[in-house]
Amino acid sequence: MPLKAHHVRLTTFIQATEDEDKVLEAIGTFIPEEIDDEDVIFDIDETTGFFGNPIKVVNVEIKRSKAVRAFLRHFKELLDENAKRYILDNLEEKVDDEGTLYIRFNKQKAYLGEVEVDEGADVVQVRIKVKAFPMRKETVVKAVREWLEE
Repeated sequence: MPLKAHHVRLTTFIQATEDEDKVLEAIGTFIPEEIDDEDVIFDIDETTGFFGNPIKVVNVEIKRSKAVRAFLRHFKELLDENAKRYILDNLEEKVDDEGTLYIRFNKQKAYLGEVEVDEGADVVQVRIKVKAFPMRKETVVKAVREWLEE
């Protein structure tokens, strides 16, 4: 059964030492080509890091239901067995009380088109606001589990 979601958000950081295009390519790994550009809300904010270094925060949001469905299909195809197993084993911690599934991926690997779950700092964070009824953490955990195990 496909997972249903209200929206998807991807977030990452571009350090001053990083090539912005490469970081955007890393995020692009997660976005299926069939999604229309106007369905991808793209935002880069400039901020300052802990040590006063310039950092750009990249936020990508997908809201239209057709685009969200395309993202979820693509996202599931990207996950290998190790990634699925890791998410399933840690599902309780990966879903918050608002019903959002949080998963972080290695940014360097994503640039190479590979998807590897990573709890480090240099990551692309994927947040999926899951639709479930009733909207409770347990319902969302169950929906994500069924989706990943099918």
